[in-house]
Amino acid sequence: PTVVCAEGMKIGVAWGDFQEERWRWDAAAMRSSIEKNGNDYLPTNANGSAEQQLHDIEALLDKGVDALVIQPIDKDVIGTAIDRAAAAGVPVLAYDRMIEDERVFYITFDNIAVGQIIAALVRDAQPEGNYAILLGDPGDANTVFLREGMEEVIGAAVAGGQIAIVGEEHADGWKPENVKKIMEEILVKSGNKVDAVLAENDGLAGAAIEALTAAGLTVPVGGQDGDPDALNRVARGTQTVSVWKNARDLGAKAGEIASAMAEGTALDAIEGATKFSGGEKGVEMNAILLNPTPITKDTLNLAIDAGHITKEQACEGAMEGVAACQ
Repeated sequence: PTVVCAEGMKIGVAWGDFQEERWRWDAAAMRSSIEKNGNDYLPTNANGSAEQQLHDIEALLDKGVDALVIQPIDKDVIGTAIDRAAAAGVPVLAYDRMIEDERVFYITFDNIAVGQIIAALVRDAQPEGNYAILLGDPGDANTVFLREGMEEVIGAAVAGGQIAIVGEEHADGWKPENVKKIMEEILVKSGNKVDAVLAENDGLAGAAIEALTAAGLTVPVGGQDGDPDALNRVARGTQTVSVWKNARDLGAKAGEIASAMAEGTALDAIEGATKFSGGEKGVEMNAILLNPTPITKDTLNLAIDAGHITKEQACEGAMEGVAACQ
């Protein structure tokens, strides 16, 4: 006889933080996708504390969740919880940030490609000169992937002397306030001779642009996340590109995968799964990597048409020649 399951599966989601605006879209899309599959969405928010996240995950396991989605703050701190989940037979999905473990499914955008796009579009605008590079948190694997992508684009020009890196620093916790100080120091050290900035996200790009503006400079700056402020900076001409990772796509896909995992689908049987082994230890994992979308003054309409931002928000104070704002 078929067993009728009156109750949905319980899916625990351990968020790291909601500091960047984009995570709220991820969360809304994930929730609706999980609930559409008849399952329960049980979120926690660690507010940027890795220790708190460890407690959150343990609390979700105590509640008897059927699957766990984790947006890790520090992949190493939560290792014991991953072991505990595995021992309890609870499948784990690493969301947008890698937990390098073959027992974990990984979903993200192709972050090496994001780094390549940021560097390529800035380099198109400024093929040579002094570059500053602003990296994310050292505990986040994406920081490394983004930098690898940038290196593929600028490495040869750096080796050949066409591009000089005049500053390269990490921003702990991806915090913009740390970056403004870092950028000011780079400007002082280089005698204000910075020709371009590669920033690993829009929060860092915005902080860099504040420091550049205060120094009377407008140079090509690249970032990522499709933050509304950054898209407006693209329209105003202060930011060259924001690589947009449609958080609704990522959140919805993660909700589907978590629901399938909760129902017992094996990691390598998840629809669309590929093998990924690009982490620092080279561990082969089952993963899905979605394609990012570069938003420049010529492609701003893509974010507007998708309902990610209104035309009014995007185009306030826009410079001449931005097609989406005409």
